Amino acid sequence: MNFIVDFLIDYYGPIPYLAIFLILLACGLGIPIPEDITLFAAGVLTYYGVCDIWVMIGVCLVGVLIGDTFVFWLGHHFGRRLIKKWPFRLFLDEGKIQSVRGRLHKHAGKTLFAARFMPGLRSTVFFTSGLLHLPYRNLIVFDGLAALISVPSIVFCVFYFGDYLEKVIRYIKKVEGGIFALIIAGVLYFVIHHYYQKKRKA
Repeated sequence: MNFIVDFLIDYYGPIPYLAIFLILLACGLGIPIPEDITLFAAGVLTYYGVCDIWVMIGVCLVGVLIGDTFVFWLGHHFGRRLIKKWPFRLFLDEGKIQSVRGRLHKHAGKTLFAARFMPGLRSTVFFTSGLLHLPYRNLIVFDGLAALISVPSIVFCVFYFGDYLEKVIRYIKKVEGGIFALIIAGVLYFVIHHYYQKKRKA
């Protein structure tokens, strides 16, 4: 994050927006750059007055959704071929895809929503949803709703509480940890509920 901020802090105009947009696109494609760190850097740039808060939030939302859309499109048009090719086979192995396939068949909306808060699984979920030819509107609706929560939350936190950056970092980690815990709890609930329903039927 320090590198991004230090590099962009001296630039004004479209360059910081374009840089954040391109980094978020790269995050969506599975390149190992933490999306949350990029959003945090975007917030720091707005705090220092380099960028406008509302424009930056718009740029971040568009960057996030276009990146996810591109991954969905790859899965939709070239899914099976790409799984067998390097470097896609490194992070899109058959085991992961089969696991995600089952979740998408049962709870497509919930899985697409939850994927935004699971960096290690996000690209696989969106790729597999394209591979399964799920309606694109599902991705936009559920991923979009999740992005409307996560993106402005992080950028606004840093913008408004920039004087307490260390505290903001801790707060974001707690919030994301809480969201992740709720998602895990939800998944466990549906698994246990499904298990008892099957047992009752048997």
